[in-house]
This record gives sequence, C-alpha cells and structure tokens, in this order.
Amino acid sequence: MRHVPEEMAARIESGAAPLCHVWILTRRDGVVSGFTDHDRDLDVDGVLCRAASGWTAGAVDGEIGGTCGTLSAAGGLDDEALRAEDVEAGLYDRADVALWRVDWRRPDLGVRLQQARLARIRCEGDRFVAELEGPLAALERVVGRTCGRDCDAVLGDERCRVDLATFPGATCDRRWATCTGVFSNGVNFQGFPDVPGDDFLTATPVQGGRNDGGSRR
Repeated sequence: MRHVPEEMAARIESGAAPLCHVWILTRRDGVVSGFTDHDRDLDVDGVLCRAASGWTAGAVDGEIGGTCGTLSAAGGLDDEALRAEDVEAGLYDRADVALWRVDWRRPDLGVRLQQARLARIRCEGDRFVAELEGPLAALERVVGRTCGRDCDAVLGDERCRVDLATFPGATCDRRWATCTGVFSNGVNFQGFPDVPGDDFLTATPVQGGRNDGGSRR
C-alpha cells in the first residue's frame, strides 16, 4: 500500500497540489542520479533531480492481481544527465529506480509510486528508452529445465559432447533417433524421449494392444 502524507493528501483534495514525476536511480556502483519531468530542478530527499534531462513517463502496468508491474521511460542524453558511452558500457544495467510523484512546490511531500529495476536501456539517436521491471518480475522468469522429448543441448557443447571434428558440417534436430542413430550419443542425450505426448493424454482405452503414448522419436 502506498503511503500518502496527510498534508499532501489534503493538498490534492483541495486541488492545490501541482504534481510531477521524479526518478531516482541508484547504479550498482553506488552512483545516484535524479531526474524529473518538471520544468525546473528539484531537491528530493537530498538528491538533485534534473529537469533538463527530458525524462518522461511511459506506459505503466499496475501491480494489481500479482502482476510484476512494468514501466517505460524516455529522455535525453547529455553530459550532465545520461551519457551514451555510459549507457553502452552497461553502467546503468540493473540499476534500482524509485519513481515518485511529488508536489513541485513542496518536493518534501511525495508518494513513491513504484520501486523497480532497470531491465533494459537503449540509445535512440540523442535520446534513450528505459524499460523497468517491478519487484515481482523475477517470478515470471523460467528457472531450471523443462521436461520435453527433444534434447536441449547444443550440438558439440559440454553437455552434448559430440566431437564436431568427427562430424564436419553436421546438424542435429535434437531428436532421440538422430542422437542415437547418427551420432551414437544416447548416453549424453539431454531430453526425455519417454515423456508421454499429447496423443497419450487424449487417447481412449483400447483392447489387445499398447497405449503408452507412442514410440521414441
């Protein structure tokens, strides 16, 4: 739940709270930078938030219903805000970003809208586009392996162990039959050829025969 200071809430209710966005970035090396879409610099929590950066908020997906919450932002590249060489060097990768909504007449009055991490930032001419991800984004990442009939190794890698010098120009379709029949490498097959397929799940009982989902491919 977002905490809105009582004084700020009262100013919003009265219509006397001129609001703007503020972004505070903390890089992994500890460097802190501040930006705002207001037309003058603001001091927010001891951080100078620069107006000349041209930062603007993009589309926001809320955190309602357990979604991760994503945000995009854009702005200008210059020597005092974000430099293209720093972006390209990866200095802002995985930076922590706090997005605030503040009263620009009273920058000490604000509410934090989102705490995010900079997932991707790219340069487009003299501007940048940043993609941020919320705290639950990690739950959407695939971790570990999935069980499938086909091999998930790359031909010749440390898991496959096929000697590519023995099979020059060879390719692999990752199937059990190919692994054993062409490369004689079944011992290193990184798939699960006996996993039942869709035909097994949808099949109906039969009499006098096998119904085990089919043979290995």
